[in-house]
Amino acid sequence: MAKIEQMRAFTQVVTAGGFAAAARKMGLSRSVVNKLVIALEKDLGVQLLQRSTRVVSPTETGLAFYERCVEILASLEAAERSVMQLHTEPKGRLRINAPMTFGTMYLAPAIADFLLQYPELQVQLTLNDRFVDPIEEGFDVTIRIAAPQPTSSLFVQPLAPAERILCAAPSYLERHGIPTHPRELSTHSCLHYGQLAIENRWTLIGADGEHTAIVRGILCSNNGEVLREAAIQGLGITLLPRFIVSDAIDKGLLQIVLPAYDPSVLAVEILYPIDRHLSTKIRLLVDFLKVRFG
Repeated sequence: MAKIEQMRAFTQVVTAGGFAAAARKMGLSRSVVNKLVIALEKDLGVQLLQRSTRVVSPTETGLAFYERCVEILASLEAAERSVMQLHTEPKGRLRINAPMTFGTMYLAPAIADFLLQYPELQVQLTLNDRFVDPIEEGFDVTIRIAAPQPTSSLFVQPLAPAERILCAAPSYLERHGIPTHPRELSTHSCLHYGQLAIENRWTLIGADGEHTAIVRGILCSNNGEVLREAAIQGLGITLLPRFIVSDAIDKGLLQIVLPAYDPSVLAVEILYPIDRHLSTKIRLLVDFLKVRFG
């Protein structure tokens, strides 16, 4: 601790340009600040400051040491803040963006439980079915269901796999036949998600390997519920996350297509800006959702 105080005194002297100004800023006497710097120089065995009647300036060694001291003290202060935040009730607003269906069915109940646990927080939950960059649009976190994509400005934390199912209404399959191999999908009306980079390509994996089908249809949408309802009406085959279509399958409104082949799995991901001083409220939300959906 004595060494830290010596480093603080030294950096204040260099920053302020003199002992008197540094002493005022630290709330100490000039003699105490002087003694701290002298003790530091003695411990290091080098002269850190050039002293004159009017000017105090760092030596070459002192300047290099000053730069390291600034980094060390900043890291120490950040560590102290982190520890203090652990014992501080999180407050303030969290802006969250998520897909419509997932947000309604799963995220909204989770957020309700989160707010019961942290009642001093306020959440602004925005639901839409487009990809949102949290940095560009001012969200603290964004939830998305997608194939993993690397990014240099965002942390991407997987929360859970998003299994997808290929399905269609029995009425559609009666009219157009049931495909027995992925290559046959190119001859069917396929209702696909309209904002994925792979929107016209469906990849399925079976015992005979991986197959990518180029699909076309009379409807594409960026909303899973729209595609589900269109499929129920018999407009074509669709590929959607299980949580969107499982109820319709259980009721017999939709039928699984190509059950021997598994569509490539997407992931439910949470994205937030890369920041070494991640706020307590964001960290708590990320940890909560990882436990909830992990």
